[in-house]
Amino acid sequence: MAIIKPFKGLRPPKDIVQKVACLPYDVMNASEALEMASNKPESLLHITRSEIEFDSKTDPHDEKIYERALDNFKKFQEKGFLVQDKEAKYYIYAQTMNGKTQYGIVGAAACKDYDNGIILKHELTRPDKEEDRKVLTRKLNANIEPVFFTYRAVPEIDAIVENIVANNKADYDFTSEDGFGHHFWVIDDSKTNETIEVLFKTKVPNTYVADGHHRTAAAAGIGAERSAANPNHTGNESYNYFMAVHFPDDQLQIIDYNRVVKDLNGLTSDELLDKIKENFDIASQNTSIIKPAKLHNLSMYLDGKWYELIAKSNTFDDNSPLDSLDVSVLSKYILEPILNIKDLRTDTRIEFVGGIRGLGELSKRVDSGEMAVAFALFPVSMHQLMHIADTGNIMPPKVTWFEPKLRSGLVIHKI
Repeated sequence: MAIIKPFKGLRPPKDIVQKVACLPYDVMNASEALEMASNKPESLLHITRSEIEFDSKTDPHDEKIYERALDNFKKFQEKGFLVQDKEAKYYIYAQTMNGKTQYGIVGAAACKDYDNGIILKHELTRPDKEEDRKVLTRKLNANIEPVFFTYRAVPEIDAIVENIVANNKADYDFTSEDGFGHHFWVIDDSKTNETIEVLFKTKVPNTYVADGHHRTAAAAGIGAERSAANPNHTGNESYNYFMAVHFPDDQLQIIDYNRVVKDLNGLTSDELLDKIKENFDIASQNTSIIKPAKLHNLSMYLDGKWYELIAKSNTFDDNSPLDSLDVSVLSKYILEPILNIKDLRTDTRIEFVGGIRGLGELSKRVDSGEMAVAFALFPVSMHQLMHIADTGNIMPPKVTWFEPKLRSGLVIHKI
């Protein structure tokens, strides 16, 4: 069962929280981060992306980048941008997008749960990205940004959250520049905190990494390092835990994650269509956007036209966690055999576009000549994600896109 502890959060005062809060480190490049932090000395980007304070040619993994992050982290605390809570507690972090709000419990997940398979993943990680987060965590002695977890909803936990939200004003409540609402409650009642801990321990057999696989793996790695280096290790030290926001699965929605390809592998458009017809029915075509309406319906943009592609029954197996995924169908029957894209992690001819940008972004990139063809996919379901994790399988790269992204800086966990 899942071990999730309350912790003494390091948080910004209410009057500057919107200035401190920022998007996660990995959803922007350095120039975008610089622009976001412009005229905001309180922005957490000065810690999570401290390379913005150096010349643009500086290697972001240079030791001085991490040293600057530590220096800024200390200054944030000295200046009162971040203040330590005196008691360990849980927090509620809610996000509103398009009129829908999802409510998560912020707590400290156990590193050993990751090692023991209680925390389940659905993606592979890259060692270089893992090491980057490890270096920063070692330097700061803190989980500076939360990871995004989900779990199968528990009515008793839902009821606690609903009661707190209904009867207490949010400690933080603001709308970010992208129009998403962010709401945050501190749970001060000790009995409520005790109840939440027990409910996770008795009602939640597994938690699932929704977003933040590299931060999760890095945190677990740091925990292992420090436990091995401490001859007096007890298992209760703060380094044995890392910060995560736990959302019930029935409140989350996965957004589509689409693909654009730079060339047709030497084929003409007609030749590409002929090869696709071997395993897909082309149900319609239009100059207007065709959005996939259900599983095994894909759409393709080519030469100014949208095509509705319906996968033939031989291309998928709905009884198989992986072979039921449309990303698998696309790879096995179009990307690999026709376009010669065999490794989605390393092939530079393919790029990925989050559905939050809309399908118009796909046609825009093809029409500009930057890309030759685009494919839109029906979103993966929460059931598919959990089923893949439960069965020990790993999804192909770039399958799930969760929105809104968690804002960093609302609370920090020191280790």
